[in-house]
Amino acid sequence: MSSALKKRLGILFPIVAMFLLCLVIFTFSRLSLALWQSERVTDVAGWGTIFLSGLRIDISSLSYLLVLPALLTSLLLNNNRSGRIVSLLLRLWFVAGLWLVVYMELTTPSFILEYDVRPNRLFVEYLIYPKEVFSMLWSGYKPELFISVIVSFLTIYAGWEFSRTIVSGLSFPRWYWRPVIALVAVALCFAGARSSLGHRPLNPAMVAFSSDPLMNDLTLNSSYSLLFAVKQMSAEDDAFKYYGKMDKEQIIAQVRDSMSIGDLQFTSDLMPTLLDRAPSYQGRTKNLVILLQESLGARYVGGLGGLPLTPNLDALIEEGWNFTRMYATGTRSVRGIEAVTTGFSPTPARSVVKLGKSQTNFFSIAGLLQKNGYHTQFIYGGESHFDNMKSFFLGNGFVDMQDFPTFENPDFVGSWGASDGDLYTKAHQQFTQLNQSGRPFFSLVFTSSNHSPFDYPDGLITPYNSPKQTRENAAKYSDFALGEFIENAKASDYWQNTVFIVVADHDSRAYGNQLVPIDHFRIPAVIFGGGVTQRQDERLASQIDLPPTLLSLIGINNYSPMIGHDMTQQIETSKLRAMMQFHKNYAWMDNNNEVVILQPDKEPAGFVYDPQSTELHPKTMPSLMIEKAKANALWGSLAYKQNYYQSNYLRRDSAAFYSAK
Repeated sequence: MSSALKKRLGILFPIVAMFLLCLVIFTFSRLSLALWQSERVTDVAGWGTIFLSGLRIDISSLSYLLVLPALLTSLLLNNNRSGRIVSLLLRLWFVAGLWLVVYMELTTPSFILEYDVRPNRLFVEYLIYPKEVFSMLWSGYKPELFISVIVSFLTIYAGWEFSRTIVSGLSFPRWYWRPVIALVAVALCFAGARSSLGHRPLNPAMVAFSSDPLMNDLTLNSSYSLLFAVKQMSAEDDAFKYYGKMDKEQIIAQVRDSMSIGDLQFTSDLMPTLLDRAPSYQGRTKNLVILLQESLGARYVGGLGGLPLTPNLDALIEEGWNFTRMYATGTRSVRGIEAVTTGFSPTPARSVVKLGKSQTNFFSIAGLLQKNGYHTQFIYGGESHFDNMKSFFLGNGFVDMQDFPTFENPDFVGSWGASDGDLYTKAHQQFTQLNQSGRPFFSLVFTSSNHSPFDYPDGLITPYNSPKQTRENAAKYSDFALGEFIENAKASDYWQNTVFIVVADHDSRAYGNQLVPIDHFRIPAVIFGGGVTQRQDERLASQIDLPPTLLSLIGINNYSPMIGHDMTQQIETSKLRAMMQFHKNYAWMDNNNEVVILQPDKEPAGFVYDPQSTELHPKTMPSLMIEKAKANALWGSLAYKQNYYQSNYLRRDSAAFYSAK
């Protein structure tokens, strides 16, 4: 370090040195990522914007990091005993901050490969489950894990030595200058952190410039991206801050108008979307089995124009009721679970599977079926506590958890638990036993083999590509296991009295240069089993349409607040729609592939989606469509806050409802 520079900067030299070091790291990382994604950067003419806005974000981030050290340094750093304690605390703070900066930038490429964005709240949510995450990392990411450990140790060591250098040999000002220096330092940090003269401080929306989410994320640094996501998680049950305000009555009116209800009338003030919808099937109630497929986008399904990986699912597509335009509501498993078990609309918040107020007395089809005498169960090859599934399920109608601890001597155990082959063997055994009891049953069966690091047993499939543990090979294996289950089910006593559906929770990886990559939300959904006739259904549909449809097929009255369509009925073309939540962006698409996309702190944007090119072309949308899209985007948050999905309210309302009838 230059002694002249140290003398000139005086007591603030450690702050400036740390600031410059971290700024160099951020800039180098951003440059590396931009060069890696150079084609996409060039497509949006983003070279200058990414680095200029990135500098603004970095200054803000480092101002937050260094404001407390700047205050302590200015007031308390000295050569006496208390000053040495302050010096030690500063060095620890510097090392911890430096490690965070380096580690987060180091993990960014792997996170981008998986999610096509910088680390965000998903990064934090995975840390809640260290056993599963470490098992996944150890099985599929050993080189990355090794590099991160080595670099962490080197960062801590080098940071400690660096901190020793920058805090030693300082010249200290007279006592009366210290408050002045502290005031100036804190004021500069405050100005740098806020980075705005407006009433809102700097946030990611202010530096967003592209319809490509990753390009917007390149203007951030990963420490900022992560900590901003953590901050938002504390208030994430309110999506109104993302898309703006709208009167409650207006939201309810628009959501009701979006529903297909025929001559039915809404009767409840406690639950504005509550209806009693009679089923299409009027015979003896049937069993229901949802085979929820992990990460199986339409692009991996041959029968939907994707890769030739799923011959068994392709056969079901030809035999059953196949939805050719089914779209997932989100990009996470818990979002898919939310949709197919509760029919709840997606929001920018976490799924209701994880939110506090929905852990008990929240409407689900499991709760409804349990009240109708069904045995309700969840079958999963892993640990059901993952992603808070067990707590949510047991609090909302599921009574039987058949997860990994209940598997006896599985043939193959991977990072996420028993293989899909073992899962389907378990499911067949359970269904056989339950059918013999004479009581109807509902079972949600959730696969896991098609999840990174893609563990599956050897010798059962001809690999599609190399190496063995790829997404394509795992999808092919999972389909092989599905085929064996279908063969057993067709020969069973429960087949004729059971309605099955194979549906994906989400695509494997939603990415691209669009505000919402709609093509990556298209998923397989095929209903089959006893009494289900073959049909290729080309109507636009959303995952939230599945619960009402399935209840109708098994002969159960749909007395619920679900807003999804019963697709066994004729639905007005104008009411067909799909809703998709992509991080903070929300897309509403109608049957003509016209799309409204809502973004935080921005005006709604209109597009036309081209399924052939998978591109979004800008188009001005009518105000009525924008209003309907916004109302539906806000509905989930409103319903959650106002308890419109609380099943205890449903019970309270049912007595009055049926007495009136």
